Amino acid sequence: MPSQWFKLSPPRILVLGFAAIILAGTLLLMTPLATTTGESLPFVDALFTATSATCVTGLVVRDTGTYFSSFGQIVIMTLIQIGGLGFMTMATLFSLVFKRRISLRDRLLLQEAMNQNTMEGIVRLIRKVLMYSLVIEVSAALLFAIRWAFDMPLGQAAYYGVFHAVSLFNNAGFDLFGKFHSLTGYVDDPLVNFVAMFLIVSGGLGFIVLSELADFRRSRKLSLHSKVVLSMTGSLIFIGALVIFIFEFTNAKTMGSLDWGGKIWGSLFQSVTTRTAGANSVDIGTLRQATQFFIIILMFIGASPGSTGGGIKTTTFMILVGAVISMIRGRNDMVLFRYRLSQERIFKAVTITMLALFLVIAAAMILSTTEEAGFLSILFETTSAFATVGLTMGLTLDLTDIGKIILCFMMFTGRLGLLTLAYALGPKKGKELYRYPEGKMIIG
Repeated sequence: MPSQWFKLSPPRILVLGFAAIILAGTLLLMTPLATTTGESLPFVDALFTATSATCVTGLVVRDTGTYFSSFGQIVIMTLIQIGGLGFMTMATLFSLVFKRRISLRDRLLLQEAMNQNTMEGIVRLIRKVLMYSLVIEVSAALLFAIRWAFDMPLGQAAYYGVFHAVSLFNNAGFDLFGKFHSLTGYVDDPLVNFVAMFLIVSGGLGFIVLSELADFRRSRKLSLHSKVVLSMTGSLIFIGALVIFIFEFTNAKTMGSLDWGGKIWGSLFQSVTTRTAGANSVDIGTLRQATQFFIIILMFIGASPGSTGGGIKTTTFMILVGAVISMIRGRNDMVLFRYRLSQERIFKAVTITMLALFLVIAAAMILSTTEEAGFLSILFETTSAFATVGLTMGLTLDLTDIGKIILCFMMFTGRLGLLTLAYALGPKKGKELYRYPEGKMIIG
């Protein structure tokens, strides 16, 4: 291994940082205090749970609400919060609290962690991230606690409110109602649905977009990034809800027995949650296959850059769609909201998508040989892990140890990002000093 690998660049520090958090979480979850039975959780199961929590996925091999003690649940919730906001954001929080100077290296790490093009205003953005997260999570926890106080003791309702507010805002998908129940008992409850969807969308938009929306009244302008994220997010939620509503309208196992209000809430929630949240208000395993495959597509697209969600991201998908439209129209430049995008951005979007497709397909093929399940179920679980969604058709509980390790790798890769992992593992490339002559080949 080249000696230069040990020179810790920002991507390598992020990879090692997340790995260290996962390892610490694994060790804590293996202690007898973490389970209700007092038995130690096996290493692979503890690793899977810690990875799922830190990578804000939500896939579980042990039921969070019944298997883990309060200590174990708090460990999981802490991992979700650290993983969702990023360990560098949490480290910056302590630096701000103790008034420690934020060094240039810290700013470089924050720039990489927040997927920013510049260090300018990065500390100010982190302050906003922490403030928005606190306000949104506390407000949602209070609303959840008030609603659930009608169904359970007040103390338990408050605890459930805090846990689910943290889980949903960070797009984690962990819940205390049971993995296959999740929020199914509230499929037609307007308050629970609205608060949960608000948390998921807020966490999935990205902190840059949230910051610009908060300042919109004063600035009266949005960046190209925010315009693309908001338009694509709204479009995907609407199209997703419409398709799910049509496919599941007569399905007696999901929404066929609900009234129109329940069908609409159920369709909206499933459309929103597929964007890397992981909670569900209907049983995913009983959806029609067409709906399940459509959800795979939505999960693959995922949330937006700089957010708590995963997937190839909405901006990547928008660039791909825009590039196709530009090519069909015979235009040399791709234009979004009257802005021309550089070839570098298009190449990056294509690279991310192709790497993601290759990784998901390869993992699904391997799991097809190690697990006893249908291919659609395997592809669903694999995509859910890569996009850090957490939705499941029921396969996760029956995974072999090899299958759990593979999905751990998928969750880790999906949370960090393919390019970040590639930059971390690959040697640093120098600038090319020459260019080859242009060649021509037939395509299509």
